[in-house]
Amino acid sequence: MIERQGDIAIHQLLNRFEQGDMSLLDLVADDIDLRIDHYKDDANTDWQQCTNKSDFIAVLTRLGEEIFPRGTVINTLSSEPLGEGWYITTFDQSFWYGLAKKDVQSRTYIVSHELGGQIDYFRENVSTLQY
Repeated sequence: MIERQGDIAIHQLLNRFEQGDMSLLDLVADDIDLRIDHYKDDANTDWQQCTNKSDFIAVLTRLGEEIFPRGTVINTLSSEPLGEGWYITTFDQSFWYGLAKKDVQSRTYIVSHELGGQIDYFRENVSTLQY
């Protein structure tokens, strides 16, 4: 595991996801507004969105089964504070992509908001997916 910036909630969430640590749910607000998009990819991502913690668990479960069945490794992770709990995060990861059945590398950008140590807004854009 590489050294991560501080204790901001988005870093804790991503680190725990990488570790398969379900205590990441402690970092998710009950009214989380989440969506994952893919740049220039025809993947069906309609299911990769939610507006509450219960649906977040369903999205997380499906991600684990279909996209990350062997987990993921975060290669780089950095965030810039935008003020008032907002962050823009860039991270690169390597994983075996379950749907494509291939090893991939991806770069992802996330805009997130945290309040009281919990993430209540999460917009992820997967910008590259290299096989």
